[in-house]
Amino acid sequence: MIAKIIYGQTCTGTLNYVFGKEGMRILGYGNMFSQSISPKFFGSVLYFQGQRNATKNRYAHISLNLPHGEYIDDRTFYKISEEYMENMGFGNQPYVVVRHNDTKHEHVHIVTTTVKEDGKVLGIYNSHKRSMAIRQHLEKKYSLTPAPTKKQQSQLPIYRLPEKQFGMEAEKGTKYYLQDVLNSINQKYKVRSFDELARLVKPYHIEVRQTKSETGRIGVAYGLNNQNGYKTRFINGSEVHRGLSGPKLQKVFDIHSRSKLLPMYRKRLLKQIETTYDLFQTIRPHDLEAVLKEYQDIDIKLDIKEDVIEGYTIYDKSRYVFKSRELSKNIRMQNRLDIFGNGNEPTQIDTESKQFKLEVQKTIKEALTTSYLKSPNQNGLLSEHIRNMKFKDIVPNLLASERHQFLERYVPRNQRAEFRKVMENEFPIVRKNMYEHENKKEKALLDDKFKLIGNILEKRIFNVGTEQGSIRLLFQALGVKYHDNQLSFTQSNKHTVPVKLGHLPFPKNMENYVSTGFVRQNHLLLEMLTEQSSENSPKLTAAAMFLPMIFPKLYELMNPDYKRQYESVALGSYIKNAERMHAPFEKSARDYIALFNAKGFYFIKGEKGFEVKSIYTDNETSCTLPRRTSQYLGSIPDLSTALKQQYPVINKLVEEGRNKLENLWTGHLIERGVYDKATFMITAENVRPNLHREMVQHHMDNGLRKYMNQVIERKTSIQQNRLLKEGVYAINSLLGGSSKKNKETYNGFKDELTDWSKYKGQGVRLFI
Repeated sequence: MIAKIIYGQTCTGTLNYVFGKEGMRILGYGNMFSQSISPKFFGSVLYFQGQRNATKNRYAHISLNLPHGEYIDDRTFYKISEEYMENMGFGNQPYVVVRHNDTKHEHVHIVTTTVKEDGKVLGIYNSHKRSMAIRQHLEKKYSLTPAPTKKQQSQLPIYRLPEKQFGMEAEKGTKYYLQDVLNSINQKYKVRSFDELARLVKPYHIEVRQTKSETGRIGVAYGLNNQNGYKTRFINGSEVHRGLSGPKLQKVFDIHSRSKLLPMYRKRLLKQIETTYDLFQTIRPHDLEAVLKEYQDIDIKLDIKEDVIEGYTIYDKSRYVFKSRELSKNIRMQNRLDIFGNGNEPTQIDTESKQFKLEVQKTIKEALTTSYLKSPNQNGLLSEHIRNMKFKDIVPNLLASERHQFLERYVPRNQRAEFRKVMENEFPIVRKNMYEHENKKEKALLDDKFKLIGNILEKRIFNVGTEQGSIRLLFQALGVKYHDNQLSFTQSNKHTVPVKLGHLPFPKNMENYVSTGFVRQNHLLLEMLTEQSSENSPKLTAAAMFLPMIFPKLYELMNPDYKRQYESVALGSYIKNAERMHAPFEKSARDYIALFNAKGFYFIKGEKGFEVKSIYTDNETSCTLPRRTSQYLGSIPDLSTALKQQYPVINKLVEEGRNKLENLWTGHLIERGVYDKATFMITAENVRPNLHREMVQHHMDNGLRKYMNQVIERKTSIQQNRLLKEGVYAINSLLGGSSKKNKETYNGFKDELTDWSKYKGQGVRLFI
């Protein structure tokens, strides 16, 4: 089911369309004294209530659309509409539900007002996000076909093109179709002119014509022409929708055209396309779409007129659309006959080109990095790994590389053997250059860690010292070790920095293994606390919340003032991530609170707006929510009651001993879909996840139940538990990785929390 919401200042045109459709059926009225009233009377009631406030968003027009071929009866459709309106906060507003059958899919229209009887306006914050969650809830409840969750999966409604009709009814169907397509196009692309808009809507049989009034005012009109006997008169843009009028669109076009980022987008695209041309000796014109997509991830479409390719259109990821001639005349096919003018010769890479050599080097570099990241035993630094590698060692990674497969596909067949030789010949050069680069980077990183440690000690962020050896806890949390008056990386002695601290004892219960992902987050956090970070530094992720779980002995020694600062920042980082995870389940502001309450977070209203606190941090620690989020929560009716209802949930978590970060981490693993690690925490570690019941049920249905059953069936072998234990606290592949291709293999972590010997002979326990 697809739900669409449009807010506006007037309702007359909308009601005329909704009630004027031939064959329409009024399924019912909401919050009216009778179901026997006339449409005209309802319109009067809606109009007068909406006029009690001067807001621009006085009225709401909602459509609920079933997929093509799906049908439900009127009674059920009205019930679904009622539940949708109740969840969206319109439950006490006057509204009408009208069913239309003018298209090839079933749908209803709902018209209401956002203005309440007392003249105040309903809070419509996050309405589109909430609509998505409500829609998914109703789909599941009524066994409806789910709508696509990603915009790129949603196709524009070509099937809505009205059939051949005459009279006023045809015009109404045309307006609705024009609205649908034009709004979708303007959301998908940053259109810069009416000519560009005309090209984009042409596949949907829409014609665009600019008009000029007697006063010189520029306007626009739209018409339909499917070249198959159906053609309409042109309709002024303002009649189709106020946002589709000529002046309104021209303002939008001007904003898009004046963007300061536009030259940068053009420059980037031009360089990518020129790089592609430099790599190839010949490109068959019809292959260009596939070549640019695979090599540069650029979407293009050939401009073909009467079987002649006149150029191509680029649909950039920035949402701008460019003609090839707009970027540069040098990339036009007609001006590059050296590449495109070779008849039907196959598309082939120029193996003598400089670009080919660069691509070979990139492929080898990528394979060397991948072989390190995927190594089951990551001993030493990347530079040490590179130095010891031979060409045969990276062959499996080369063959699996998408870059290598691309090059091999377009290398001339009679040069495949030479391609392999080029790879072998370039390997020592790439290895040497990469080794020197990584070596230099590692030295700089160790120096940065040394300086950071000095700043941490100077500011006394942690109460650590040399007498008890507690300073080793700080070293370990930053991925370094101390030995023989030297500081070096934990996994290598290659680089050192002299530090004369003498003999340092080892603290008791010091963690043996630490995930490099958490080390990276800890480094970023401590840079921030010592004010060494800049605006361009990588941002903290939700992982910052779990640092005391990974480094418990160190964070127990944290200075209280810095601890409050850390906890506030960590709360903010976690909340941002959790909001994205909650989106499919958040039907209202009450749900926003309930979803966080189940995780151990609660909200209070302060002088500057709403603040969030947690059961995992000091009671005095809080993080102020953004103004818009505070307004969203402030829109809850009877807010004081809603805030009081938090405390039974929060108190119960504390009473059950679920105020540990391990409980939150288990829920976090489930949210990220890492079900095997979450299952280990639930069964072997006896940790109950702090997660809302609805979210738990969703993940149980999505695969968590399968993992739980597998554990029960095999009774969790010791070897399997060991493997799961090694990965359960590794986060790089969850949060810390910056690239999909550079996923870190799981690193182990072991302390009193994951000591399997404690649970020997206890069997498996389930908590869900």
